[in-house]
Amino acid sequence: MSSGELEALLQAEVQRPVAPSVAQSIAAIAEAARQRHGAVAATLFYGSCLGRETLEGRIADLYLLVDSYAGAHRSRLSALANRALPPNVYYLETRDAEGAIVRAKYAVCSLADFAAGAGGRWFHPYLWARFAQPCRLVYSRDREVGAQVTAVLARSVLHTVKEGAALMQSGFTAEDLWTAVFRETYRTELRAEGPDRVKDLYDANRQYFEAAAKAALAALSIPADAGEQGASGQPARYRRPAQGGPPRSKWRLRRAQGKLLSVLRLTKAAFTFAGGPDYLAWKIERHSGVAVALTPWQRRHPLLAAPLLFWQLYRRGAFR
Repeated sequence: MSSGELEALLQAEVQRPVAPSVAQSIAAIAEAARQRHGAVAATLFYGSCLGRETLEGRIADLYLLVDSYAGAHRSRLSALANRALPPNVYYLETRDAEGAIVRAKYAVCSLADFAAGAGGRWFHPYLWARFAQPCRLVYSRDREVGAQVTAVLARSVLHTVKEGAALMQSGFTAEDLWTAVFRETYRTELRAEGPDRVKDLYDANRQYFEAAAKAALAALSIPADAGEQGASGQPARYRRPAQGGPPRSKWRLRRAQGKLLSVLRLTKAAFTFAGGPDYLAWKIERHSGVAVALTPWQRRHPLLAAPLLFWQLYRRGAFR
């Protein structure tokens, strides 16, 4: 299978319809996010809500891909921060056509940075490991942009599979590869995920991951073992590729880089994260059951309002 066939696989994947029960809500929140910014070329829906039948009590994850940061932001500071350390992340609430509240956390990234990061030119897996996973192209300005995004997603799969294969021994399966590379990716974040999260991610999208691994490994000329090509319902097993370098050393460097980048992104979010107070209020109510009604002043001055608000919520049992 060629890389062109891998791209065809990704094109079919991103065009699959969103679950009918949430399609209207995703369309509403994606449009609301797009109306906040200029120069939006495409919007991707991804993450834990992708395969769900309801968004109740959850936050959808979106990526807005823009032509330029200057065109996407009214604030020059936001544009500079986005260019210096992409992406910028924002929180948004809207109502769908039936009046239900829909929540999303969305990132703004330029097409050029997306092509570099998801396409494998970034050393850190922040984008390429994320977009090797299933996603949906819920908005595209035109066919040319859609084709451009799909090509980047195919390169994302190809690069992630290549990095995962370097961690393998002979006789590995698609599940071995994906769970290993996701485990290493989670270790680059500030809050590492447990092993159950990696398995759940793979199991929820098993058919996609098996097909993507098969296509990418063929494009990388990594063959299945003779007699071990998925016969009798067993998963295909693949030969260990020639090593291009010490993979564990690369991942140690990525862990160090990832912790630093996470701290820098959190620091940046304190200045650029629009809707942060509402997001935190929603999280507190979801986890504690204590409703938080923010005043306009508290929304405008969250740092000044935080001490008194924290004490009030503590008195009401929101924290222990």
